[in-house]
Amino acid sequence: MKKLAQPLTSNVMTRWRHSVAGCHTSTVFQTNQAIPCVDQVKSSEHLCKSQKLMLELGLIAPSSPGCLHLLPGAVRALEKLCRLIDHEMRAIGGRKIDMPSLAVAQLWRASGRWEAMGQELFRFKDRHDTDYCLAPTHEEVVTSLVASQGTMTYKSLPLRLYQITKKFRDEMKPRFGLLRGKEFYMKDMYSFDASEESAKETYEAVCEAYANLFQKLKLTYVKVLGTTGNIGGSVSHEFHLPASIGEDALYLCQKCSYQANAEVLDAGVVNPACPSCGDSLRSTPGIEVGHTFLLGTKYSSTFGASYLNRHGKPNLLQMGCFGLGVSRILAAAVEVLSTNSELRWPTSIAPYQVCVIPPKAGSKEAHASLMAQHLYQQLSSLPHLNGDVLLDDRGHLTIGRRLQEATRLGFPHVVICGKKSLEAIPLIEVHRTYYDEPPKFMTHRELFDYMEAS
Repeated sequence: MKKLAQPLTSNVMTRWRHSVAGCHTSTVFQTNQAIPCVDQVKSSEHLCKSQKLMLELGLIAPSSPGCLHLLPGAVRALEKLCRLIDHEMRAIGGRKIDMPSLAVAQLWRASGRWEAMGQELFRFKDRHDTDYCLAPTHEEVVTSLVASQGTMTYKSLPLRLYQITKKFRDEMKPRFGLLRGKEFYMKDMYSFDASEESAKETYEAVCEAYANLFQKLKLTYVKVLGTTGNIGGSVSHEFHLPASIGEDALYLCQKCSYQANAEVLDAGVVNPACPSCGDSLRSTPGIEVGHTFLLGTKYSSTFGASYLNRHGKPNLLQMGCFGLGVSRILAAAVEVLSTNSELRWPTSIAPYQVCVIPPKAGSKEAHASLMAQHLYQQLSSLPHLNGDVLLDDRGHLTIGRRLQEATRLGFPHVVICGKKSLEAIPLIEVHRTYYDEPPKFMTHRELFDYMEAS
């Protein structure tokens, strides 16, 4: 028999027992060998839902406080999310670059942020006694890069540069897994425009791209006014996923469209009124997953980033910066979508889309195993499912046990070849695990029509 490309066998989906917070859990993930786990989760530490599930199910593993290993399932989800972000950024003219994580202190001192960032900035010296930091953001670096290319003309604008890379902040109390760590993945875009009007158009285009992204992920989000903080600028908005563990307090007006982070309002007022219409504001906690800033010339004036206008005269570039917490989106989505015991992803970034389960070895339905293998191969041949289908061929386990595990791991679809697959007209059992509904029984053709439409 021809060997399957990606079956759920011991050499691909290794069973790995490890200890998390003192209790043993087992997980399934794609690797060729067990990865040792350094247990840095204190037994007294409060774990949020996403952190607990991702630890128990082998998506993340502790390394040191604020630092985590991303294991194969989480990496697959992260890569899918990055592809969605790439699509949205390129749709608005974004050009992808990759800047160094090591930033020389000279740049940060020029902007005044070397001191302003305080203890959150990781600082160190190299062997030549030169000061560096691990960049938590790249305004200084990207502006000096643009300035170093020579004066551009107005015909080159707008310029929208972005990257998806690791960032670093020395968090005092890292917690909640990927939601607040010392290193994390971020998408940051930096825009350069000829005028304030054009910079505002870029700002709105990026905000719309963020809205498109969250809509594609089917995540309920809130866009609120935010403070500019040490990044600076004249306008700032934050994108939040409402969640009970959110560390930001958001105030939303029920009458008009005013929405703001509590930091924007008078902190001394217990029940603030809407500054727009005077109506009462509703408060809700949120997890910040995106932040946008209209910077003006704060950085371009410092680093001499300019362009030649229509009359050949130099003008300072108008800037904006736009961040998305990529790894935070991953955890925040799990936080708001999952149950306490079952992990749920936005379907488009689930590590795998389909799990095919054959009958238990030695059972009356064992003859359907060949059908399950054929289904696996045929589903894998569908373009949108290529590489996104797994065959759980652990025949020593019952169908029920494997269905339970596949559901808990967050497979959006589970396809089972059971007793009905042996009837005169074979029927395949299909579970949409994210919905509270009974399984559907489909013919072979109905299954493929369903999967092609999913």
